[in-house]
Amino acid sequence: MKGLLEVLGFVALVQGALGLVHEFTDWDVGLVQRLGFLDGYGVWASAALLVLAFALFAAAESRDPG
Repeated sequence: MKGLLEVLGFVALVQGALGLVHEFTDWDVGLVQRLGFLDGYGVWASAALLVLAFALFAAAESRDPG
């Protein structure tokens, strides 16, 4: 379970960072800009993904390794 939380946290971290890169540089990277219902909320969605990533990392650290 700890490994799954870490992988999900890493994916959320990467997608959040790529979403912010897309919003500020107009590079065509990341998943956030490809989701139509998030149109106009890219910065907020990317920031939420970054917060989610850190929460997942914290949850993974609080779990037992077994």
